[in-house]
Amino acid sequence: MTLLVPMTPDEFSVFMDEAVPAFAAEKIASGQWTHEEAFDLSRKAFDELLPQGLASPDNFLFSLRDRDGRAGVGWIWIAVQERAGRRIGYVYDVVIAPEHQRKGHATRAFLALEDEVRARGLSGIALHVFGHNAAARALYTKLGYEPTNINLFKSVD
Repeated sequence: MTLLVPMTPDEFSVFMDEAVPAFAAEKIASGQWTHEEAFDLSRKAFDELLPQGLASPDNFLFSLRDRDGRAGVGWIWIAVQERAGRRIGYVYDVVIAPEHQRKGHATRAFLALEDEVRARGLSGIALHVFGHNAAARALYTKLGYEPTNINLFKSVD
């Protein structure tokens, strides 16, 4: 079992310290941002999405804990969005700490997230995955997520 526990202010501070540069790195790896601009653009994106930090309306940030509730294994952040006239949970970020990967925590976290989304009266879960993240794409396929849009790129340098 992997538990979703509301993030504390101290955990949120750690989340921001890790998530902002990690998102910048993903945008660089995907070819969307340059190294020089990435950190500032990432910080701006987080500031816009979480204008009130942990208290931002319709945003839910959870620490992921092991079944005993003691060890932190990662985090997951969802926001309520409207898609095609339905309210859904949109996953903005999910991270499993390296030392806890490949132990089923991500699968269990997403299954627990389904219960959380249902309890909030939401009708589904959407997310974005970077194309270069084959492991995450495989996980989402295994969990029943289906592509809704696919962007492709070919460098001609």
